[in-house]
Amino acid sequence: MLGGFAYAETTVNLSYNGAPDPDKNAVHVFATNLKELVEDKTDGEIQLKLYPNSMLGEEDARMEQVISTPSLNIASFAGISPLMPEVYVSAIPFLFEDFDAARTFFDEGQYWSEVENALRERTGAELLAVVEEGGFLAFTNDERPIHSPTDFEGLRFRAMDPSQVALYEAFGASGTPIPWTEVYMALRTGVADGQMNPPMYIILGSLYEVQDYLTLANIQYSDQFLVGNGEMLASWDEQTRQAFLDAVAEANAMAREHNEAKVDERIAYLEEQGMEVIRPSQKDLEAFREQGQPAYLEWLEQQGIEQRWIDMALEDAGMTHLMQ
Repeated sequence: MLGGFAYAETTVNLSYNGAPDPDKNAVHVFATNLKELVEDKTDGEIQLKLYPNSMLGEEDARMEQVISTPSLNIASFAGISPLMPEVYVSAIPFLFEDFDAARTFFDEGQYWSEVENALRERTGAELLAVVEEGGFLAFTNDERPIHSPTDFEGLRFRAMDPSQVALYEAFGASGTPIPWTEVYMALRTGVADGQMNPPMYIILGSLYEVQDYLTLANIQYSDQFLVGNGEMLASWDEQTRQAFLDAVAEANAMAREHNEAKVDERIAYLEEQGMEVIRPSQKDLEAFREQGQPAYLEWLEQQGIEQRWIDMALEDAGMTHLMQ
């Protein structure tokens, strides 16, 4: 036993973003499946207590908790990137053709294995799973249909972080960082013309009320990260730890299946709400890729991220032609 965390029955807090609504929050689907499976596979030895809606604090506070106390946290890029900026490499635009390619990259690739090792070395925390949060990012706006990069000219977009600003600028638009809680109002009042998110978030934020056009460009794979306190995991006996890890893998497989099955349904719902859905041609997707990727790679370089991380990721994704 390490750190005094192990006893007959352990209650572990699991915190995450978003509402406890399975129809609108894919992360909640994963969390509820994990709770059930962990309790089942450990014969009740480990009980998970769920804290949705960032109840235990914002991203940075929750990462501090999971590093210093026996707990679990599902972090977004905002939580992981201050400790592990190399995680931005996994968000190179148009890196994955489809779900299978993205899952193989995270489950089997050398780059992600190195990210796990580096986070463990820097913080003691364990990266346990890459959790899908609703598919691939799509562009929305209320000015005009976007079929190709040239359609972006002069538009103002809400950005989640500086990497998205770089992407919009590559297409001839401008990007302004706006917190998620203010996105609806920013779009409604014209502070921004558009934004990008997976269809799930467009529904979650009722953005279809203030956006007319939805462009399915499969820009980036939308994911969050299950992080566990390393000392806590080390304190469990081998059998308990293995049962827990089996539960994580099974919950993730179930959540992925659920998420992928919902994608078309969500797009159809947005169409019913009056959004015009644009599916860019292969030629237009290629144009997005050709303009978006170099700009993003340049941004990564400006962040001081070592080239070896980028090379590993591009190799894992089968995109060695982009390597320097």
